[in-house]
Amino acid sequence: MSGRVSPRPAAAVAAVSAAVLAGVLGTLGAAPPPEADLRVVRLDPDPAPPGGATTLHGFVANAGPDRTASPFTVLIELPAGFTFEGPFFPASCAPGAAGHLLRCGFPAGLGPGRTATVLAPVRVAAQVPPGTRAEGHLLVVGADDRHPADDRTPFTLSVTG
Repeated sequence: MSGRVSPRPAAAVAAVSAAVLAGVLGTLGAAPPPEADLRVVRLDPDPAPPGGATTLHGFVANAGPDRTASPFTVLIELPAGFTFEGPFFPASCAPGAAGHLLRCGFPAGLGPGRTATVLAPVRVAAQVPPGTRAEGHLLVVGADDRHPADDRTPFTLSVTG
């Protein structure tokens, strides 16, 4: 051993120190993530007869305090005996293969105190008996939503005679 210190460890320590310092400074100067509160509102659709149709209103509100910085998705699930049939609003809505799940995408930018709405026609199967009351679910999913407790609600589909 010659007693000389290799420059590599010193360079490595300097590089790691610079990376740690950059990370700390970046964290200190970074803006906090947006704080949006997307909430679903329960709205039961009008009753419909067997073989008939009704329109489901998927209603989402941003309780704030910030505008959404990321897109979000509204999902609506129907029970057996009920299927989605278009046209849908917004046009971004697409039903699943079996017609029991609807997925609707919304862009970033929903402001505090503002709402987003899905209008989805629902067909009642002809064999569903009058008097049936069936439960579906509405869910909103968004990366900016910091309060998930109010992101899901049931709704009731009623069949008239």
